[in-house]
Amino acid sequence: MKAIIKYSLVWGATFISICGLTVGMVKPVVGEIKPAVVAQQSGEVEEFKGLFQQAGQLSKQGKYSEAILLLERALIIVENAGASETTAAIVIHLLGLQHYYQGKYTEALPLFQRSLAILEKALGADHPSVAASLNNLAVLYRDQGNYTEALPLFQRSLAILEKALGANHPEVAQSLNNLAQLYQYQGNYSQALPLFQRSLAINEKALGADHPEVASSLNNLAGLYRDQGNYTEALPLLQRSLAIKEKALGANHLSVALSFNNLASLYSDQGKYTEALPLLQRSLATYEKALGANHPDFASSLSSLASLYSDQGKYTEALPLLQRSLATYEKALGTDHPSVAASLNNLASLYSDQGKYTEALPLLQRSLATYEKALGANHPSIVTPLSSLALLYHVQGKYSEALPLFQRSLVILEKALGADHPDFATSLSNLASLYQRQGNYSEAWPLFQRSLAIREKALGADHPSVATSLNGLASLHLNQGNYTEALPLLQRSLAIREKALGTDHPSVATSLNGLALLYHLQGKYTEALPLFQRSRAIREKGLGADHPYVATSLLNLATLYQAQGNTTSAIEYLTQAMEVQETTLTTFLATGSESQKQASMRKLSVTTHQTISLHLQDAPNNPKAANLALTTILRRKGRILDSTIKSLQTIRDKLTPENQKLLNDLANTRTQLAALIYNKPENLPPEQYRQQVATLKGKAEKLEADLSLASAEFAKTNEPVTIETVQKLIPADAALVEIMQYYPVDVKALKLGKPHYAVYILHSTGSPQWLDLGPVAPIHNTITEFRAQLSQPNSSIREVARTLDQQVMQPIRQKLGNVKHTLLSPDSQLNLIPFAALVDENNQYLIQNYNITYLTTGRDLIKLGIDFPTKQPPILVANPEYDNPGNPTSVRLVANNKRGHKKPTRDLGSFLFAPENLTFGALSGTKAEVEAIAPMLSDVTLLTESNATENAIKQVNAPEILHIATHGFFLEDLEEVAPPVLVGGFNTDIPNTETNRLENPLLRSGIALAGFNPRKSGDEDGVMTALEIANLSLGGTKLVVLSACDTGVGDVNVGEGVYGLRRALALAGSESQVISLWQVDDFGTKDLMVKYYQRVLNNEGRSEALRQTQLEILGTEEYQHPYYWASFIPSGDWREINDG
Repeated sequence: MKAIIKYSLVWGATFISICGLTVGMVKPVVGEIKPAVVAQQSGEVEEFKGLFQQAGQLSKQGKYSEAILLLERALIIVENAGASETTAAIVIHLLGLQHYYQGKYTEALPLFQRSLAILEKALGADHPSVAASLNNLAVLYRDQGNYTEALPLFQRSLAILEKALGANHPEVAQSLNNLAQLYQYQGNYSQALPLFQRSLAINEKALGADHPEVASSLNNLAGLYRDQGNYTEALPLLQRSLAIKEKALGANHLSVALSFNNLASLYSDQGKYTEALPLLQRSLATYEKALGANHPDFASSLSSLASLYSDQGKYTEALPLLQRSLATYEKALGTDHPSVAASLNNLASLYSDQGKYTEALPLLQRSLATYEKALGANHPSIVTPLSSLALLYHVQGKYSEALPLFQRSLVILEKALGADHPDFATSLSNLASLYQRQGNYSEAWPLFQRSLAIREKALGADHPSVATSLNGLASLHLNQGNYTEALPLLQRSLAIREKALGTDHPSVATSLNGLALLYHLQGKYTEALPLFQRSRAIREKGLGADHPYVATSLLNLATLYQAQGNTTSAIEYLTQAMEVQETTLTTFLATGSESQKQASMRKLSVTTHQTISLHLQDAPNNPKAANLALTTILRRKGRILDSTIKSLQTIRDKLTPENQKLLNDLANTRTQLAALIYNKPENLPPEQYRQQVATLKGKAEKLEADLSLASAEFAKTNEPVTIETVQKLIPADAALVEIMQYYPVDVKALKLGKPHYAVYILHSTGSPQWLDLGPVAPIHNTITEFRAQLSQPNSSIREVARTLDQQVMQPIRQKLGNVKHTLLSPDSQLNLIPFAALVDENNQYLIQNYNITYLTTGRDLIKLGIDFPTKQPPILVANPEYDNPGNPTSVRLVANNKRGHKKPTRDLGSFLFAPENLTFGALSGTKAEVEAIAPMLSDVTLLTESNATENAIKQVNAPEILHIATHGFFLEDLEEVAPPVLVGGFNTDIPNTETNRLENPLLRSGIALAGFNPRKSGDEDGVMTALEIANLSLGGTKLVVLSACDTGVGDVNVGEGVYGLRRALALAGSESQVISLWQVDDFGTKDLMVKYYQRVLNNEGRSEALRQTQLEILGTEEYQHPYYWASFIPSGDWREINDG
């Protein structure tokens, strides 16, 4: 916090000092008006006096807009009366002051400049009034962050005053103070110190040691020491300043309240909250009594008291104060004032400290926008919300979003303050921490080292900020196993913080935690335990039991106990930690785009592995450990998909015009993006093409985040999922099989091992059962061979199908008992196989004995109880005219009678497949398919040939059934054109290097519709990607059948299922899906689908109907190979359509 200058205001006098602004001008003497005019306009002269005095009173009350109206009228009178130019200059200057107080620097600047020009012309360049005007213009530039412009004005003002008034005049002292404060803002403490000291000496000599101006000088010098972390020097100065003011002005003077506030802030910095609290309470009472509860200075005092409570972790006490402060600022100053932006940032920081990231995000975004509007995009104050927003993303694991914000902060600070400023060091440290989190140690090292060097030089070796840099360097050493180098850094950091901040400060807990972690890694558990315990106690006391940092402490203790073999304590602390993290995760996923939510989930993924590992590796026979592991899986598996579906459904249920626009904008943006990928414009330079793709991706990310944020307003708070909740929903004849890929945790070395498959089986009654299938690598090798054999109708598949069964399902079957209906939630590569085609020990396919329904997670059972109404009758889409309108513009890569295209050929193997060249041939079997199905349905809409368009499908609104028979595709090798350019980032340019990354799988998968080959279909292009399908409104659609190839494949994401058409349909809200895992025969598929619908519409369950249809095909000698019958799998609700 910068030194606070004494504020005083004397209207109509020769000296005005406000926030460093001084007006040492000639008195606006009415007698200067020409005598001839006085007789005519004496009434206006009196009006001028009244207006001038009223404006002064309104300004004191913070009613600046009202004061402006009066001063504008006064200026008209002065100009019409022919008064002296200096009188007009004073009024113009005071008008500028009112705009300045409102934070309207753009409006204030020309008024200050005009006033200065008048005074220079009328009084000469060396007049004291000119010096005052120069000073105020310099203050304006300073507050705009334009220090280069401000410095010569301050220097010229000082030179004029020294020449005109002498080197020891009190006004010279004030000018010295203002110049010193500019240096202080720039972090140039060595130049600021002698100026503050000289200012103090002048005031003491000229005014006496007990004068209020001396108190102000003492206060300002103390502020410099405080910025340097030199609390020992600052304290006696602030105490003396307070004593002088109380004696000279009385205990209830506003200047005394200011001293209370400054002294309290120093105590707060030191963690001496008990000493600070009564001072801030007394300061607040004084402001309220003197100025009223609606004055901006009262709002500032509220914010200071709230800050103290927040530092103590007393968020309940802090919140209403910050909310009241914000409301007061908005009422007094308007919503676009920089003080409002600061208040928004403070409130957001409080929410962020509590882990309430959903509430914090929109406040930070508004704070940033307000600052940028008021001060410009490169003002140093912009760094405050930029850094806060970046830190918010950082703590949520959204590193891609945080990085450009940190980088932008760094550039602004270096330009405005220079590379040796402590604030620049803080920005370096923040960026280094981000690189460290990403494992980019080579980037982090020099930043931490440079940050430490700057802080030690500018602030001294014992400043708390130095401890932060030491901690950062130590953590890097820990990451790289350099324990010997880390130890002295951690010890020194802890010593600095305990000395400067006290033993119970949350920062001390951080140092304790780091030192304990080092001892843990060294196997010194006895030394580590009390440090972890003390760190936890400090955090719980200061931050509250539900804070994310408390969860970290609990996890550290659990890991330590686990390393010691104390399983009971490990389970106890890990259970507590996971409950806190569940609250945190709910907050994380309430906002952000899907990629941002993925980043948040990754941040917490280690604890998912830890709970499963604790059970299966360390305590395989412990029921409490089993329940904790299964509970964690049920809560976290598929959580992003679940969160996104709920968010979209909430938006659609609470549809406002604003939210409808967001949905439309997102759909349009995704359509434009898909069109760029599959219909690349001719003659568009590569760099421009990549820039367009990157911009659209960034826009889509922003719209996803905005929708998520909008839905959070209406979201209901649900109780965390429990085993009991899910178990009640499992039918008596079924069992839930949860398969989860996890990484065993080495709790001594704090490293992850090679991944395994964990399985948890839950019947409708009884305790969970479990097993570890072992490492995933051999299973994945078998899956690869199995999938290759499945796609070849003449292959010998039983042997590999039997091997895979032995690896996966045979151990599970031993725990299923007599259950024949399996609610299967696979993970990772297991999402890509039809379990029904595995072969058991009796040489039978599993389909012959089991009905298998696929779920993303057992938590899906909860959604089955929510019935969304159907809004349209069934819609059947088939046999699109791919070639019309127009002729194909490129050579067909596919022209067969299979419904799909999996892996397009490459030109001589030298280039990756270009998606704009993808074309398809006709599928006559699809027409026969829907013509056979349509009569079974009532009031059906049939879209075929030229009517089977992308536009038509985008208009659907929750039809009872949506059946699409066409070509499907999944492009495995399509490289990313460009990463998204994030809105609000530092740089809108994209890297000019090969990314070696693949495109979003929802862009790489889709279906072909009318006009696909020429990429012309009205306003659409005939290519409907999964990204676009995700925008459909299918909440209430009982069944979606994608009668095409590869509609169930995509990229697998551990814990989140398959990213492709399968996920898109779930995001759109469909209740159940039938999808395919490989290329299917056109006419064979037609027969399968017709039989399937006969069964479904005959009130057979959706899963069982497919199983019986597949068994019927399997029973024919010609089609016994799984290639013919196993491609389609059922996902979602398995029950009869009428029950769904």
